[in-house]
Amino acid sequence: MTGGHLRDPRDTRGLAEALDRAREARAQATAGDATTRDPSPTLTPAPTLAGITVLVPRSPERAAGLRALLEERGATVLVEPAITRAPVDDLAPVSDAVRRLADGTFAWVVVTSVNAIDELRAAAERIGTALADVPARWAAVGPATARELERAGVEVALVPAENSARGLLDVFPAPESAAPSVLVPQGDLAAPTLAGGLTAAGYRPEVVTVYRTLAHPLGHEVQQAWLGGRVDVVVLTSGSVAREVARQLGAHGSVAGVAIGAPTARAAAEVNLRIDATAATADDEGLAAAVARAVGATEPASTPDTPDTPDTPDTPDTVSTPVQHEERP
Repeated sequence: MTGGHLRDPRDTRGLAEALDRAREARAQATAGDATTRDPSPTLTPAPTLAGITVLVPRSPERAAGLRALLEERGATVLVEPAITRAPVDDLAPVSDAVRRLADGTFAWVVVTSVNAIDELRAAAERIGTALADVPARWAAVGPATARELERAGVEVALVPAENSARGLLDVFPAPESAAPSVLVPQGDLAAPTLAGGLTAAGYRPEVVTVYRTLAHPLGHEVQQAWLGGRVDVVVLTSGSVAREVARQLGAHGSVAGVAIGAPTARAAAEVNLRIDATAATADDEGLAAAVARAVGATEPASTPDTPDTPDTPDTPDTVSTPVQHEERP
């Protein structure tokens, strides 16, 4: 599927109309007879997103938390994955890597995706071991990845403040011996940033491709909403997602864009997707807050140049056309 011809990218009237609807909804929510209001102090309510339609191109499972936060604030949320994940064709290298991990070959395992954990766990089951039992230290690119490792019984030794390959490299400890081995399980579209940085730091990284990223056709409802100007905001959680949204739907200036981090924002800009806000934290709360900023539901906040948690392909629903093998941030 190719992106359709949309209205002039410079035409922002659709978003302006949506913002007007949201402002009216906020005014109605806060208006009322002052004599009937409770004078006692109350917590400030979350900003309303009534009248705003948000496209979250992730699988329903991965989108559930963000969807709940947005719907609590009154938004209409469309959920449809733009990419999905599939196992590699040959599982033997993955199983062999986990077997050597269990034998003590690797000093560290560096994990940059929740999806990689799923594949490592499956490989461990195939060879009759558990990730929690391997004699290696574990590093996770961000809190979501760390939490998933902890669910597998793994103690995470390192999580960088900046959730990116560069953030990991900045805090990775110096080798304690000559060129210790590091297992780097990644998807097929991962950039070589991490492996190159580890090599420069004196480690011997072994990159193992543990899953593939595939395109997932966006459904008719999403296509019609986008083409009809009924989508106000799109949430982009990886460079691959940004590229698929642009490829399948096209790009125009009427849809505000929210990126999970700076690398995704850069990828979106490369395919002419508009970016209005970048999440301050690479999680559901950070994305929800960025959506509110993007549509003016809150005062603009200073957003750091937050790198992505490589929120790589979402939990697979179906397998479709392979994505072009481009490097992902």
